[in-house]
Amino acid sequence: MTAAEQTLADDKMRAEIAKLLAETKQISLNTFLSPFLAAAGVMGATAALVKLLLG
Repeated sequence: MTAAEQTLADDKMRAEIAKLLAETKQISLNTFLSPFLAAAGVMGATAALVKLLLG
């Protein structure tokens, strides 16, 4: 393998690693944020319903 081929292979590997890291960060954010937003929505809907019914 020539130096140019090795450099190209290294660049491809770095690009793939960067892509995987970006995807992992997005998945982690969605995994954390989704339950939080769902709970906030349920609490908001409950508060609105209680306010409507009681007051």
